[in-house]
Amino acid sequence: MHPAPRALRRAVAVATTALLATALGCAPQPDEKAADAPSGAAGNTCAKGKLATKTSGKLTVATDEPAYEPWFKDDKPAGGEGFESAVAYAVAKQLGYDKSAVVWQSIPFNKAFAPGEKTFDFDINQVSISDERKKAVDFSSGYYDVRQAVIALKDSKAAKAKSVADLKGLKLGAQVGTTSLDYIDDVVKPTQDAAAYAKNDQAKSALKNGQVDAIVVDLPTAFYITAAEVTDATIVGQFENQGGTPEQFGLVLDKGSALTPCVTDAVDALREDGTLDRLEQQWLSDAVDAPVLK
Repeated sequence: MHPAPRALRRAVAVATTALLATALGCAPQPDEKAADAPSGAAGNTCAKGKLATKTSGKLTVATDEPAYEPWFKDDKPAGGEGFESAVAYAVAKQLGYDKSAVVWQSIPFNKAFAPGEKTFDFDINQVSISDERKKAVDFSSGYYDVRQAVIALKDSKAAKAKSVADLKGLKLGAQVGTTSLDYIDDVVKPTQDAAAYAKNDQAKSALKNGQVDAIVVDLPTAFYITAAEVTDATIVGQFENQGGTPEQFGLVLDKGSALTPCVTDAVDALREDGTLDRLEQQWLSDAVDAPVLK
């Protein structure tokens, strides 16, 4: 029989309960709606036309200068013509931005995926998605499956190449920082060092002037070059995809950008509703076939 201790314990329990109730009443409580919201960067951040863009109410899109065909028409990214210009505006529309809200910016190819904060919301410039580049930037899902191709002058020895082995003894060139140059170094492994150029225009001039035997570019660009720019050149062939997965172009964004899931969702929606296929047929229909170099 110890009534005093029992009474003391009861009093302490009551006091403790009161203190906890007071503390909980003052502490911030979890919001049920917030708990149900997505944990990723998407959710409300993808509200159409209200994204956390570089400039409020605007979507800043970057590409290189000059902007080559068939990706852009007449070197005018803002014109809406050419595959990548059309894709950029289609993505913008999915994100809730009309054409008047899209601001174009000129960014050199290599700078687009170099480390450091970007001045654009996304860049579209035939940038292939790769694990190495993902260390410095984010990518959307792929908007175009691409292969690399070899171009040579029609009357040259290089034009007769039928296999990768036939290319090994040639002087090859490509734009610096591109997967085209990677294919020369990693797939062909030529006996001569590849020539690397700051721009495709320089690579084309080197081909015309006989400074290189052949150049490597993506296949749609190869079709355009041989049809409209270097008409005495021919597509020798295209390379097989490496590693069993297709090489894809993706939109480039800041590393860790809150826009990445929004832009990826937009690209995925354009693929699912057939828009990307339609634009590909409209602007890249010529780039359908070329001999495969094995």
